[in-house]
Amino acid sequence: MTTTNPVLVEVMRGGAVESIHRGALAVLDADGTIACSLGDTTRPIFPRSAVKSLQALVLVESGAADRLRLGDEALALACASHNGEPDHTRVAADMLASVGQGADVLESGVHWPALDSAQRDLAARGERPNALHNNCSGKHAGFVCLACVMASEAGHEPRSWLGGYVSPEHSLMREVTAALAGITGADLDRAPRGTDGCSIPTYGIALRALALGFARLGTGIGLAPERAWAAQRLRTAVAAHPFMVAGTGRFDTLVMQRLGARAFVKVGAEGVYCAALPERGLGVALKIDDGSTARAAEVVMAATIEVLVALSDDERTFMRAFSETAMLNWNGLEVGGLRASAALRSALVAGAPP
Repeated sequence: MTTTNPVLVEVMRGGAVESIHRGALAVLDADGTIACSLGDTTRPIFPRSAVKSLQALVLVESGAADRLRLGDEALALACASHNGEPDHTRVAADMLASVGQGADVLESGVHWPALDSAQRDLAARGERPNALHNNCSGKHAGFVCLACVMASEAGHEPRSWLGGYVSPEHSLMREVTAALAGITGADLDRAPRGTDGCSIPTYGIALRALALGFARLGTGIGLAPERAWAAQRLRTAVAAHPFMVAGTGRFDTLVMQRLGARAFVKVGAEGVYCAALPERGLGVALKIDDGSTARAAEVVMAATIEVLVALSDDERTFMRAFSETAMLNWNGLEVGGLRASAALRSALVAGAPP
């Protein structure tokens, strides 16, 4: 990193700062005007799962989702990093069934459900996880649905054409990457490229470009009509079924259950978070330098929503519980907490719409 990013989150114990989390934050409108910028927001970072909604745009704008009669649950799951709970695996399986496929076609890999209780229930039944339990199974099921429609339209047999769909050179992934590049304005041909946990390519994109992309996702401004419609369709689906995007006890689900369509939030990996705030016309992208997601990135995103979204007193109290969290020891005693730094709050207030 070429610059030292500011402290965004402080960890308190005994009234003193015990640890700090540095990072960067960008908040832009759909015209590219910067509302708030902290730290190095021009350095390419890997957004990972934070951009699943942007990767799902082609599924909708191509007409494939309507052709397959995918409902709101399915479209929300296509944007998800889910817990692998029964409703998540059910919807992913239904998506695959709509194109005559099963879990074996998914190239996401296999892991146990992210939620402990779902892991225990699966083990208690003597079962092993499959690709449907992968937190990215909804995104990959969406890819498979789109690929099968593309194959059919091109006169190919879908099963034979699906193999290797995670490759950056596959026709499907080229379409997905083009949508990501188009909405963010990033030149992904020149961007750093890596491989995500679920095996699809991930590209280095600056926080400013990501925030711009999410502002466009939230407003439709700067998008072709069919893409603006697809963005609205995905936001509507997620607002209707926020459980599908994450699951029990997860920040994304809890916030969107409470705030509805006023905030679309999506976690990435390694301390990345993105959001669209449609009522304010803003997009948000942040990265915690040390990769802390559940601990620090959620605090920053909560503080951002708390300041930038019009909230009732009860809603503000709800968000404050995430931006100033208590830490309990094993005896249940409060021993400290995490809080958004004064520098972060001041910058957000300065950039808040009137």
